[in-house]
Amino acid sequence: MKTIKLNKIILLALGLVVFNACVQDDDFDTPNVDVTDPVITGNIIDIDAVIGNLAQSGEDIITFEDTNNFMEGYVISSDEGGNFFEELVLQDKPENPTAGIVVQVDVNPLFTIYDFGRKVYIKLDGLSVAVDNGVVQIGRREGNNLEKIAASQMSETILRTSEVATIVPLEVSISDFSNDLESLYIRLSDVQFNRDDVLGDNPKTFAAEDTDQFDGERVLESCTSSSSVIFSTSTFSDFKSLLLPANRGSVDGILTRDFFDEFYTIYINSPEDINFDNDVRCDPIELSCGLADTTGTNNLFEDDFESQSTNSLISGNGWTNFIEAGSEGWEAYTQTGTNSSQGISARVGSFNSGDASTVAWLITPEIDLDANTGVTLNFETSNSFSDGSTLEILFSNDWDGTEAGITSATWGIVTDAYVTQDSDFFGDWFESGNVDLSCGSGQIYIAFKYVGSGESDFDGTYELDFVSIDAQ
Repeated sequence: MKTIKLNKIILLALGLVVFNACVQDDDFDTPNVDVTDPVITGNIIDIDAVIGNLAQSGEDIITFEDTNNFMEGYVISSDEGGNFFEELVLQDKPENPTAGIVVQVDVNPLFTIYDFGRKVYIKLDGLSVAVDNGVVQIGRREGNNLEKIAASQMSETILRTSEVATIVPLEVSISDFSNDLESLYIRLSDVQFNRDDVLGDNPKTFAAEDTDQFDGERVLESCTSSSSVIFSTSTFSDFKSLLLPANRGSVDGILTRDFFDEFYTIYINSPEDINFDNDVRCDPIELSCGLADTTGTNNLFEDDFESQSTNSLISGNGWTNFIEAGSEGWEAYTQTGTNSSQGISARVGSFNSGDASTVAWLITPEIDLDANTGVTLNFETSNSFSDGSTLEILFSNDWDGTEAGITSATWGIVTDAYVTQDSDFFGDWFESGNVDLSCGSGQIYIAFKYVGSGESDFDGTYELDFVSIDAQ
């Protein structure tokens, strides 16, 4: 859908100007409460059948003509709070839905007529369906583009009924995300916003920071797994200036894709869809001693990976190379060119692996902080467009040294170590800094943990080299 996407980008600025003008006035007309159920004289089909027609066609966009088909669905979006604009999101059932779709409509607001939970029928003849930005949508075809249903055609195309159902959120986990859940009203339980967004002296708003353009994107993380998702809020929403809640709990919203179809994201209709009633956060413990001025001469552990066999998993020298999920582990590699290795380096990545999830650990031998003073950690990292994947530097005082005990051990974050970012040039190597570990105690292990987003055609790779742990 490259043509559709380019057209959308070109029109975005104009659309946002109109959006800004439209959403500022909350004095909407009162909807007509007397609804006469429409008489449907054609064939009633479900949303899944519409999506199936597109998939079976093998085309980027298809148009319904002379079918006499009507698609039924329930409204799960609301533009009352300004977080949705000129679109209706429908799902097939009020409870336990299996399919959702977006209907593009050149009208604002829509909630006064098509309110949350309202059952509607969409007259399909004359409409087209396409995958736009990774999400199945319905509108009117203009060449190879999908345009919005005109205001003059809305009432004869989108037929509302008298039924307003109670929408029951579908409870899912972030790790469950797939195309099958797109455009459904879901609930994420036991989640919280990342501590960097809500704690400290400058907690963030939903979408009113200087760096927010079009959408404010915040990290929503699970308290029961290592999963996270981007939580998006329009910079034109009525609640953009509210501070994010710092507690933890559940979020009800619509799962979709970001504007460039690079990752999953969730949008809410209103801040009331956030129920953070637990004031005990699940933040990891941290080892934060800052950066040391000097590096000791007593080397406790080091590896430049030159003794490793390329294209084989890292082994020996006390390393524990553990694949928690998927098929990819840390392996030795060498490469020349723009994205060159430093001789032989360690690399991990889930790109094109076909794995639904990738979690890989590379853990050092035990380091005794009590028996040594001035302990520091140094390493270098590079990436090949890390994209949706992450690399964390962790530590544990209670790991028993076995692979079976890795996931049950307590792992904290070594906060002061710099790890290359996706925004860094992929051909460069970046030093961690001389990371001070001296404020820790006991026997610890240092882990390099890679987590893919579950989209193996999108996740990139990380490279690691020159790992050194020293003491005075």
